[in-house]
Amino acid sequence: MDTTTLAAFLAVDLLLVFTPGADWAYAISAGVRGRSVVPAVTGLVAGHAAYALVAVAGLAVIVARSPAALTALTVAGAGYLLWLGWGILRRPAVPTAAGQQADSSSLQVLLKGAGISSLNPKALLLYFSLFPQFIDPATGWPVAAQTSLLSTMHLTACAVVYLAVGVLARTVLSTRPSAALAVTRVSGAMMIAIGVFLLAERLAG
Repeated sequence: MDTTTLAAFLAVDLLLVFTPGADWAYAISAGVRGRSVVPAVTGLVAGHAAYALVAVAGLAVIVARSPAALTALTVAGAGYLLWLGWGILRRPAVPTAAGQQADSSSLQVLLKGAGISSLNPKALLLYFSLFPQFIDPATGWPVAAQTSLLSTMHLTACAVVYLAVGVLARTVLSTRPSAALAVTRVSGAMMIAIGVFLLAERLAG
């Protein structure tokens, strides 16, 4: 793969990663709620890594050609976002004092993050729609190797951006409880709105 192709992919990928969505909402919520955003970001990246493994294995083509599979994944992701968003609205986070334990364990935070990103249709579309546009079997690179390289770039971008979002949320909002409460509620509402939109779009289609 040449540098021009990689640069073009990175530009498009960063544009998608920088677009606020369910992953951003969860990173912000985790930053406000806990002392560390690392478990949340690790979970989000792990969810994207699961798609990377599927893509490298070549199963992406099979899933992309199966409308029923895509519908099932989209509905599952929308349902999960609705459930998680409602939970955040019912129990909005407030900044935790130094040394105070967060109300969820690191493992729970990580698993929730993995669930959000692995059921996030944006990640689904990224691997099944965007990646094929930058993969060219004629370059001499095996398709699996090209997919692995693009996946590594994407996972790195996700880790850096989501970590920055979470840390910024914790730093800026830690001394502003009312602002943190409002941001958390907006994050929960955003998750619900995304879930409703995905369900409506899928059912309409």
